[in-house]
Amino acid sequence: KYSGSYVRHEAWREKGSNMKKQILIVGSGFAGMWAAVSAARLSEQQGNNSLEIAVLAPLPELRVRPRFYEEKVSTLVAPLTDLFAELDITFIAGHAEQIDTTAKTVLYRMSNGAHATASYDRLILATGSQTKRPPIAGLADCAFDIDQLESAQVFERHLDSLALRPSTPERNTVVVCGGGFTGIELATELPARLRARFGDNTEIKIVVVEKGPVIGGRYSDALRKTIAEASEALGVEWRLKSEVEAIDAHGVTLKNGERIAAATVVWTAGVEANPLSLQIDGERDSQGRLVVTETLQIPAHPDVYATGDMAHAKTDDAGNTALMTCQHAIQLGKFAGHNAAASLLNVDPYPYRQVSYVTCLDLGGWGAVYTEGWDQVVKSVRDDAKKIKIAITNELIYPPAADKAVAFAAADPLAKFV
Repeated sequence: KYSGSYVRHEAWREKGSNMKKQILIVGSGFAGMWAAVSAARLSEQQGNNSLEIAVLAPLPELRVRPRFYEEKVSTLVAPLTDLFAELDITFIAGHAEQIDTTAKTVLYRMSNGAHATASYDRLILATGSQTKRPPIAGLADCAFDIDQLESAQVFERHLDSLALRPSTPERNTVVVCGGGFTGIELATELPARLRARFGDNTEIKIVVVEKGPVIGGRYSDALRKTIAEASEALGVEWRLKSEVEAIDAHGVTLKNGERIAAATVVWTAGVEANPLSLQIDGERDSQGRLVVTETLQIPAHPDVYATGDMAHAKTDDAGNTALMTCQHAIQLGKFAGHNAAASLLNVDPYPYRQVSYVTCLDLGGWGAVYTEGWDQVVKSVRDDAKKIKIAITNELIYPPAADKAVAFAAADPLAKFV
């Protein structure tokens, strides 16, 4: 029953006159897309036509996930078809389900439900991460999230539907569960999003529920103060040292007994690596990421590379580790693609290093904040920082043009990124 699927896969393997070495990249997000471009770059540089590079993902597109707190989320998708065609990267439409590291195959399901396998000589896992969903009563049925494109679209449609309801404190209240990066950006954006639907004079209430004792507890003092200042200016309330006991269609009950009536509850509390990582033998961190070598290989399976949110990787010699952000995913992808290709082309790999680190946090109508370094020194705030944020999220993180010279220049792992 899988014959049609297998014909499609074999056509990929036999494109060249000789059997080529296969680099299979699972995932077309920031890490996966850049891994493919970087691998193609090294192959071109070496004047070598012995590699086949393929990306396996449901659709040939990059979903700009860091912007899913914004409006018009359906537009936050960048097509990859032309770029892949320009660089001779094969796209395989499917959802990866099983990895066999002995046979070096990945079983995937196509949109019609049929299954097929794709073989590899080198495998790059770039399937990203997903929101953690603890066993909290009502979380699965009554809470929204903006983790994936589809769920962010559901959330946006829900906000639209609220405008049809009578104005009540419950309708006009949103509870954001989790005060991390995503929670902060969503919470500070929501006043404008709600007033655009309800009217400028509507009394809006945004509440962030955070189990930590301070706002932005994982950030520097200067960054925390900026977040607190913006929250106060926008009317965003914080419930610190608080945890969710239960969620229902009319609000949230906290473990301390407080009840917050709200027609909208959004879960943003933590992420974990895609469960596909569980099929690979190896050490994992608390977020399920596979611990990798400095060349991003899985120690027990050197033919398998983990990248992006799937990889627990050291960024420098100072003890810092890559975060689950597109800033790190982009560079991790470039190194993973280069190193996978290098291993097949007898070229020395590049140890992954990403010493520079910046933070640019959108703070809605208040502006934004931009910091530099792991100690998060605030360099810019409000309108100036907002311009930087827009430049990053609307330009820098998008795929390169479908032009070989432009794409390959951008895919150099050693080139300055931020």
